[in-house]
Amino acid sequence: MLTQTRTAEFSAGIITAMPSLRRFALSLCRTADGADDLVQETLAKAWAEQARFLPGSNLHAWLFTILRNSFLNQRRKLKREVQDVDGVFSARLHSAPAHDGALDLRDFRTALAKLPKVQRQALMLVGALGHSYDDAATLSGSESGTIKSRVSRARRQLLDLLQVAGPMDFAPCPSATAPRFAYI
Repeated sequence: MLTQTRTAEFSAGIITAMPSLRRFALSLCRTADGADDLVQETLAKAWAEQARFLPGSNLHAWLFTILRNSFLNQRRKLKREVQDVDGVFSARLHSAPAHDGALDLRDFRTALAKLPKVQRQALMLVGALGHSYDDAATLSGSESGTIKSRVSRARRQLLDLLQVAGPMDFAPCPSATAPRFAYI
């Protein structure tokens, strides 16, 4: 019986506080619809948490605190949201799947292993390690023109093996969090 009395008192207190809550919400939201929504959210939260209300304390102050905190939480949430009516912003928010790059790398390593050893060595010295043609020639004990020829043939053969027609055939560069693979 005590809980029914308490619930009846709580309901009566909420009903008396509603006009004041609406005025306060209207001063915060500046629109009638926003104020009504805020009061409704406040009342729903208060009703759900009425067991936390201490009998004998100030119900109006408790309800106003809930209303103010709900309003502030809505404002914080709005700061993080972006209006994107046309979908322009969301269209830019995509990430390419990481597996495409990993598959491309696997295919590249397989194709690189199929190259003759001298072409693979020349390509790795010039392409992967960044040596000049002259430095690569010195390191491999051959002429600079020979290195240029081997690198050119290796690149052409890689393109044929990988069936690459242009830059659009490659996956985008992997992100910094993608796993790193060692080259041959």
